[in-house]
Amino acid sequence: MKLKNNVLVTADWLKSHLNEPFVKVVDATYFMPGTPRDALSEWKGKRIPSAEFFDYDTRICDKPSSLPHMLPSADTFSKEVGLLGIRNEDTVIVYDTAGIFSSPRVWWMFKVMGHENVFVLDGGLPAWEHANGEIDTSEPTRVEPTNYQATFDQTRVIDKSQLLEGINNGTVNVIDVRPNERFLGLVPEPREGVRSGHMPNAVNLPFAQLLEAGKFKSAETLKMLIESALSDSKRNVASCGSGVTACILAIAAEYASGDVVTVYDGSWTEWGSDHELPIVSGK
Repeated sequence: MKLKNNVLVTADWLKSHLNEPFVKVVDATYFMPGTPRDALSEWKGKRIPSAEFFDYDTRICDKPSSLPHMLPSADTFSKEVGLLGIRNEDTVIVYDTAGIFSSPRVWWMFKVMGHENVFVLDGGLPAWEHANGEIDTSEPTRVEPTNYQATFDQTRVIDKSQLLEGINNGTVNVIDVRPNERFLGLVPEPREGVRSGHMPNAVNLPFAQLLEAGKFKSAETLKMLIESALSDSKRNVASCGSGVTACILAIAAEYASGDVVTVYDGSWTEWGSDHELPIVSGK
Protein backbone atom coordinates (compact mmCIF):
# COMPACT_ATOMS: atom_id res chain seq x y z
CA MET A 1 0.00 0.00 0.00
CA LYS A 2 1.38 3.40 -0.99
CA LEU A 3 -0.23 6.63 0.13
CA LYS A 4 0.04 9.72 -2.05
CA ASN A 5 -0.20 11.77 1.13
CA ASN A 6 3.09 12.78 2.68
CA VAL A 7 3.63 11.63 6.26
CA LEU A 8 0.40 11.86 8.26
CA VAL A 9 -2.85 9.91 8.40
CA THR A 10 -6.08 10.82 10.11
CA ALA A 11 -8.00 8.72 12.59
CA ASP A 12 -10.77 8.30 10.01
CA TRP A 13 -8.26 6.95 7.48
CA LEU A 14 -6.93 4.46 9.99
CA LYS A 15 -10.44 3.34 10.94
CA SER A 16 -11.07 2.55 7.27
CA HIS A 17 -7.81 0.64 6.76
CA LEU A 18 -6.97 -0.86 10.17
CA ASN A 19 -7.92 -4.41 9.25
CA GLU A 20 -6.01 -4.52 5.97
CA PRO A 21 -3.19 -7.09 6.12
CA PHE A 22 -0.40 -4.72 5.14
CA VAL A 23 -1.27 -2.05 7.71
CA LYS A 24 0.75 -2.37 10.92
CA VAL A 25 0.24 -0.05 13.89
CA VAL A 26 2.81 0.71 16.58
CA ASP A 27 2.45 2.57 19.86
CA ALA A 28 5.51 4.81 20.27
CA THR A 29 4.56 6.37 23.60
CA TYR A 30 7.48 7.59 25.68
CA PHE A 31 7.50 9.53 28.93
CA MET A 32 10.27 11.88 30.01
CA PRO A 33 12.48 10.77 32.91
CA GLY A 34 10.82 11.50 36.24
CA THR A 35 7.29 11.11 34.87
CA PRO A 36 5.44 8.63 37.11
CA ARG A 37 3.96 6.67 34.18
CA ASP A 38 4.99 3.50 32.38
CA ALA A 39 4.37 3.43 28.62
CA LEU A 40 4.60 -0.36 28.27
CA SER A 41 2.08 -0.97 31.04
CA GLU A 42 -0.30 1.60 29.57
CA TRP A 43 -0.05 -0.08 26.14
CA LYS A 44 -0.88 -3.44 27.68
CA GLY A 45 -3.99 -1.96 29.27
CA LYS A 46 -5.23 0.23 26.43
CA ARG A 47 -4.26 0.44 22.75
CA ILE A 48 -5.48 0.64 19.19
CA PRO A 49 -6.37 -2.92 18.10
CA SER A 50 -3.36 -4.91 16.78
CA ALA A 51 -0.91 -2.17 17.83
CA GLU A 52 2.52 -3.40 18.92
CA PHE A 53 4.63 -1.48 21.44
CA PHE A 54 7.75 0.14 19.98
CA ASP A 55 10.20 0.63 22.83
CA TYR A 56 12.92 2.92 21.46
CA ASP A 57 14.07 3.96 24.93
CA THR A 58 15.28 0.65 26.38
CA ARG A 59 15.00 -1.97 23.63
CA ILE A 60 15.20 -0.71 20.04
CA CYS A 61 18.19 1.51 20.71
CA ASP A 62 21.98 1.50 21.05
CA LYS A 63 22.04 -0.11 24.49
CA PRO A 64 25.79 0.32 25.19
CA SER A 65 25.58 4.09 24.61
CA SER A 66 25.65 6.37 27.64
CA LEU A 67 23.23 8.67 25.82
CA PRO A 68 19.45 8.12 25.96
CA HIS A 69 17.67 6.15 23.20
CA MET A 70 20.33 6.51 20.51
CA LEU A 71 19.71 4.87 17.15
CA PRO A 72 20.46 1.14 17.07
CA SER A 73 22.42 -0.53 14.31
CA ALA A 74 20.56 -1.61 11.20
CA ASP A 75 20.96 -5.24 12.33
CA THR A 76 19.42 -4.56 15.75
CA PHE A 77 16.60 -2.57 14.19
CA SER A 78 15.93 -5.37 11.69
CA LYS A 79 15.78 -8.01 14.42
CA GLU A 80 13.56 -6.01 16.78
CA VAL A 81 11.15 -4.79 14.10
CA GLY A 82 10.90 -8.35 12.79
CA LEU A 83 9.84 -9.44 16.27
CA LEU A 84 6.98 -6.94 16.04
CA GLY A 85 5.67 -8.80 12.98
CA ILE A 86 6.43 -5.95 10.58
CA ARG A 87 7.52 -6.61 6.99
CA ASN A 88 9.44 -4.34 4.66
CA GLU A 89 6.41 -3.95 2.40
CA ASP A 90 4.03 -3.00 5.24
CA THR A 91 2.47 0.41 5.75
CA VAL A 92 3.43 1.35 9.31
CA ILE A 93 1.24 3.76 11.30
CA VAL A 94 2.82 5.23 14.42
CA TYR A 95 0.95 6.89 17.28
CA ASP A 96 1.48 8.02 20.86
CA THR A 97 -0.87 8.75 23.72
CA ALA A 98 0.04 12.43 23.99
CA GLY A 99 -1.24 13.26 20.51
CA ILE A 100 2.03 14.30 18.91
CA PHE A 101 5.17 13.90 20.98
CA SER A 102 7.19 10.71 20.64
CA SER A 103 5.58 9.17 17.53
CA PRO A 104 7.63 11.32 15.09
CA ARG A 105 10.79 9.81 16.61
CA VAL A 106 9.73 6.33 15.52
CA TRP A 107 8.61 7.64 12.10
CA TRP A 108 12.11 9.08 11.71
CA MET A 109 13.77 5.85 12.86
CA PHE A 110 11.90 3.90 10.20
CA LYS A 111 12.91 6.51 7.61
CA VAL A 112 16.57 6.27 8.66
CA MET A 113 16.30 2.51 8.27
CA GLY A 114 14.98 2.82 4.71
CA HIS A 115 11.28 2.14 5.31
CA GLU A 116 9.29 4.20 2.83
CA ASN A 117 5.70 3.67 3.88
CA VAL A 118 5.60 4.94 7.44
CA PHE A 119 3.14 7.54 8.71
CA VAL A 120 2.15 9.21 11.97
CA LEU A 121 -1.43 9.21 13.22
CA ASP A 122 -2.12 12.92 13.56
CA GLY A 123 -3.48 13.54 17.05
CA GLY A 124 -2.48 10.07 18.25
CA LEU A 125 -4.63 8.07 20.62
CA PRO A 126 -6.74 11.08 21.71
CA ALA A 127 -7.76 11.68 18.08
CA TRP A 128 -8.49 7.97 17.66
CA GLU A 129 -10.76 7.98 20.70
CA HIS A 130 -12.40 11.23 19.59
CA ALA A 131 -13.24 9.52 16.29
CA ASN A 132 -14.81 6.63 18.24
CA GLY A 133 -12.08 4.26 17.20
CA GLU A 134 -12.09 0.83 18.82
CA ILE A 135 -9.91 0.31 21.90
CA ASP A 136 -8.35 -3.02 22.83
CA THR A 137 -7.97 -3.68 26.57
CA SER A 138 -7.35 -7.43 26.35
CA GLU A 139 -4.06 -9.16 27.10
CA PRO A 140 -1.67 -8.65 24.15
CA THR A 141 -0.95 -11.75 22.07
CA ARG A 142 2.31 -12.77 20.43
CA VAL A 143 2.79 -12.05 16.74
CA GLU A 144 4.59 -14.10 14.11
CA PRO A 145 8.14 -12.76 13.61
CA THR A 146 9.28 -11.65 10.15
CA ASN A 147 12.60 -11.36 8.36
CA TYR A 148 12.72 -7.56 8.29
CA GLN A 149 15.77 -6.01 6.60
CA ALA A 150 16.77 -2.40 7.31
CA THR A 151 18.83 -0.29 4.90
CA PHE A 152 20.53 2.61 6.68
CA ASP A 153 20.02 6.09 5.15
CA GLN A 154 22.93 8.32 6.14
CA THR A 155 21.24 11.50 4.89
CA ARG A 156 18.67 11.55 7.69
CA VAL A 157 21.01 11.45 10.69
CA ILE A 158 24.18 13.26 11.75
CA ASP A 159 26.62 12.61 14.58
CA LYS A 160 28.61 14.95 16.80
CA SER A 161 31.82 15.05 14.78
CA GLN A 162 30.00 15.61 11.49
CA LEU A 163 27.93 18.37 13.05
CA LEU A 164 30.95 20.12 14.55
CA GLU A 165 32.69 20.02 11.17
CA GLY A 166 29.59 21.44 9.51
CA ILE A 167 29.32 24.26 12.05
CA ASN A 168 33.00 25.11 11.65
CA ASN A 169 32.91 25.19 7.86
CA GLY A 170 29.45 26.75 7.57
CA THR A 171 27.75 23.90 5.72
CA VAL A 172 25.00 23.11 8.24
CA ASN A 173 22.05 25.08 9.55
CA VAL A 174 21.02 23.95 13.03
CA ILE A 175 17.41 24.39 14.09
CA ASP A 176 17.05 23.89 17.84
CA VAL A 177 13.47 23.04 18.82
CA ARG A 178 13.84 23.32 22.60
CA PRO A 179 11.87 26.06 24.40
CA ASN A 180 13.35 29.52 23.97
CA GLU A 181 14.50 29.90 27.58
CA ARG A 182 16.54 26.69 27.28
CA PHE A 183 17.94 27.76 23.92
CA LEU A 184 19.08 31.06 25.42
CA GLY A 185 20.52 29.33 28.46
CA LEU A 186 18.27 31.21 30.86
CA VAL A 187 17.25 28.06 32.75
CA PRO A 188 19.15 24.94 33.83
CA GLU A 189 18.95 21.88 31.62
CA PRO A 190 16.77 19.07 33.01
CA ARG A 191 19.55 16.49 32.71
CA GLU A 192 22.35 16.65 35.26
CA GLY A 193 25.75 17.73 33.98
CA VAL A 194 24.43 19.30 30.78
CA ARG A 195 25.44 22.91 30.14
CA SER A 196 22.89 25.58 29.22
CA GLY A 197 22.86 27.41 25.91
CA HIS A 198 22.92 26.48 22.22
CA MET A 199 25.25 25.70 19.33
CA PRO A 200 26.96 28.55 17.46
CA ASN A 201 24.75 30.08 14.74
CA ALA A 202 21.79 27.85 15.63
CA VAL A 203 18.26 29.20 15.20
CA ASN A 204 15.41 28.49 17.59
CA LEU A 205 12.01 27.15 16.58
CA PRO A 206 10.31 25.60 19.62
CA PHE A 207 8.48 22.43 18.57
CA ALA A 208 5.34 23.47 20.46
CA GLN A 209 4.82 26.21 17.88
CA LEU A 210 4.21 23.52 15.26
CA LEU A 211 1.35 21.91 17.17
CA GLU A 212 -2.16 22.84 18.22
CA ALA A 213 -4.43 20.77 20.47
CA GLY A 214 -2.25 17.67 20.10
CA LYS A 215 -2.15 17.79 16.29
CA PHE A 216 0.03 19.41 13.65
CA LYS A 217 -1.03 22.81 12.43
CA SER A 218 -2.08 23.03 8.78
CA ALA A 219 0.54 22.48 6.09
CA GLU A 220 0.21 26.11 5.05
CA THR A 221 0.78 27.40 8.59
CA LEU A 222 3.69 25.03 9.13
CA LYS A 223 5.32 26.14 5.91
CA MET A 224 5.20 29.76 7.03
CA LEU A 225 6.62 28.90 10.45
CA ILE A 226 9.40 26.67 9.15
CA GLU A 227 10.51 28.50 6.00
CA SER A 228 12.35 31.25 7.86
CA ALA A 229 14.29 28.69 9.92
CA LEU A 230 15.43 26.50 7.03
CA SER A 231 18.34 27.18 4.71
CA ASP A 232 18.23 26.74 0.94
CA SER A 233 21.99 26.25 0.66
CA LYS A 234 23.04 24.37 3.82
CA ARG A 235 22.17 20.99 5.28
CA ASN A 236 19.31 21.56 7.70
CA VAL A 237 19.77 19.78 11.02
CA ALA A 238 17.17 19.54 13.78
CA SER A 239 18.31 19.27 17.41
CA CYS A 240 16.46 19.12 20.72
CA GLY A 241 17.11 17.75 24.20
CA SER A 242 17.66 14.06 23.47
CA GLY A 243 16.59 13.45 19.87
CA VAL A 244 12.83 13.08 20.35
CA THR A 245 11.17 16.42 19.61
CA ALA A 246 13.71 17.25 16.87
CA CYS A 247 11.81 14.63 14.88
CA ILE A 248 8.64 16.72 15.19
CA LEU A 249 10.35 19.39 13.09
CA ALA A 250 11.67 16.76 10.67
CA ILE A 251 8.22 15.37 9.97
CA ALA A 252 6.61 18.82 9.90
CA ALA A 253 9.08 19.99 7.25
CA GLU A 254 8.28 17.00 5.03
CA TYR A 255 4.55 17.46 5.60
CA ALA A 256 4.59 21.18 4.81
CA SER A 257 7.02 21.39 1.91
CA GLY A 258 8.70 18.07 1.23
CA ASP A 259 12.00 19.21 2.77
CA VAL A 260 14.16 16.51 4.36
CA VAL A 261 15.63 17.72 7.66
CA THR A 262 18.47 15.71 9.19
CA VAL A 263 18.24 14.91 12.92
CA TYR A 264 21.17 15.20 15.32
CA ASP A 265 20.59 12.03 17.30
CA GLY A 266 22.66 12.95 20.37
CA SER A 267 21.14 16.44 20.46
CA TRP A 268 21.78 18.76 23.40
CA THR A 269 22.26 15.93 25.90
CA GLU A 270 25.41 14.96 24.02
CA TRP A 271 26.54 18.43 22.91
CA GLY A 272 25.95 20.16 26.23
CA SER A 273 27.75 17.40 28.13
CA ASP A 274 30.97 17.69 26.11
CA HIS A 275 32.96 20.62 27.50
CA GLU A 276 35.21 20.63 24.45
CA LEU A 277 32.33 21.65 22.21
CA PRO A 278 31.41 25.33 21.70
CA ILE A 279 28.21 26.76 23.14
CA VAL A 280 26.52 30.16 23.12
CA SER A 281 24.39 31.59 25.93
CA GLY A 282 21.99 34.45 25.34
CA LYS A 283 20.85 35.84 21.99
